[in-house]
Amino acid sequence: MSAALLAAVTLAIFALGYRFYAKFLSEQIFRLAEDEPVPSREFEDGVDYVPTAKHVLWGHHYTSIAGAAPIVGPAIAVIWGWLPALLWVGLGTVFMGAVHDFAALVISLRHRGKSIGDIAGSVIGPRVRTLFLLIVCFLIWVVLAVFAFIIGTLFVANPGAIFPINVQILVAVALGWLVYRRGIGILAPSLVAYAVLILAIFFGNDFAATFPAITKVSVQGWVWILLIYSFFASVLPVWLLLQPRDYLNSHQLVTGLTLLILGLVVLNPAVQAPMLNPSPPGAPPMLPFLFITIACGAISGFHGLVSSGTTSKQVGCMTDAKPIGYGGMLGEGTLGLLAVLATTAGFATRDAWHSHYASWGEAGSLSKKLEAFVDGGANFVAALGVPVEMAQTFIAVMVIAFAATSLDTGARIQRLVIAELAESWNIRLLTNRFAAGAVGIGAALLLAVTQAGGQGGLILWPLFGTTNQLVAGITLLVVSVWLRRSGRPFAYALVPMLFVSSATLLAMLGEVSGYWADFANKKLLASMGSIVLILDVWVLGEGFRVLWGGGAAPAQRS
Repeated sequence: MSAALLAAVTLAIFALGYRFYAKFLSEQIFRLAEDEPVPSREFEDGVDYVPTAKHVLWGHHYTSIAGAAPIVGPAIAVIWGWLPALLWVGLGTVFMGAVHDFAALVISLRHRGKSIGDIAGSVIGPRVRTLFLLIVCFLIWVVLAVFAFIIGTLFVANPGAIFPINVQILVAVALGWLVYRRGIGILAPSLVAYAVLILAIFFGNDFAATFPAITKVSVQGWVWILLIYSFFASVLPVWLLLQPRDYLNSHQLVTGLTLLILGLVVLNPAVQAPMLNPSPPGAPPMLPFLFITIACGAISGFHGLVSSGTTSKQVGCMTDAKPIGYGGMLGEGTLGLLAVLATTAGFATRDAWHSHYASWGEAGSLSKKLEAFVDGGANFVAALGVPVEMAQTFIAVMVIAFAATSLDTGARIQRLVIAELAESWNIRLLTNRFAAGAVGIGAALLLAVTQAGGQGGLILWPLFGTTNQLVAGITLLVVSVWLRRSGRPFAYALVPMLFVSSATLLAMLGEVSGYWADFANKKLLASMGSIVLILDVWVLGEGFRVLWGGGAAPAQRS
């Protein structure tokens, strides 16, 4: 099977989804209007609430959701064959993931830019607010610890990426200052800044060779550095670092995806993986675990947290929600598509693929899957005449930049969620952004360093996929309740919610049962998994009670 043909078909599905389904949702279900008030203008504070141009915010949102997960998930799931992975990435993105992200953004815009967890309190009930926010805190706690470890691992494996990533931070700060303090248009200086970043990639390996001490920093050392940096990124005004850095990353993302697609067309490799491989050694059942393994490439609860946690506070016009929320998820689906193809068509032979995916244990390694994507993607780019080593550095920088923006955004969301909890619990100190940020980062750092090498977050990583999808299901339930109480059709959120929640609950019951069966070795997983499962069932029960009970329309703008 031609990988280029599969890419063309999937991209056509994305284009049709945006042209017709997104338009229908925007105009007929959510009824967006250009003159509708938005939180960024009503509550502008220069820190979190900042009105932002559509193209700039699209870059911030897209790169915040496009972390390492849409690469790792598909790269693992292809062990079951390329067909189920591509079907879930293509159809799941259009009818579930993009709907989820778009809907979370819209209802946050209509609730003063509050997070989806906070909104759950006003839509379903105060008790649900606390329960949901606790689940969200757990999810982001794991994300921060694991993403810091992933980036540190990539820095150690690809020292040539260290220099350009740090250059990107410096030029992003300069870009933010020029645009927001000097009033200069963003396009021209961003292109100059991006050119500087590209130039820095060429000097990455030379920099590492000139300063060998930097290559001797351990993964754990990088975890400390990255999480401390994330604290500052979470409390700085969004326009100074987070937004311009993500806008620069969007240039890199578009360039990277374009090169990968062009290389794919030029190389036109055959897919080496089997179409269907339902029972690989040691793997859990494909159903329901396919829908858990591929999360961010199809639907992800973390995206709803980004939509309602940071993006909604920057949307400058209500109708911008469609290209940012729905369109941003289609961009992430494209990354998931390329991850599938890089890890199925990036191998020279079928035997090479089978040796890499010999068992679930081999396929489940985070570092090996990232390595497979970097190597496979570099082979596509090398087809355009780029030296393989340079192509590998470019792809590694792209992956690290994705993960770093998710790390930055996750740290900010955690700070906001802790402040929301502190407000309801009347803990005045933690409503301060510096205190809340320190607690969020401190907890992640504590988790990360509980094992040598900074990989403590990996202890709880097996719960990430199921917890992430549980959050997605709850978010869609909140949207369903809001739509019903507003007198609007709600099946477009309810059907994806029922599918995701059912698959995830089934998968999590299986996971938690396995952890309890091996309790002596998996005490923490068994305990935390049970707590998250109980909280989720509780929240779903409360939500369904309100959904079927109806009630008055919500008091917020509709």
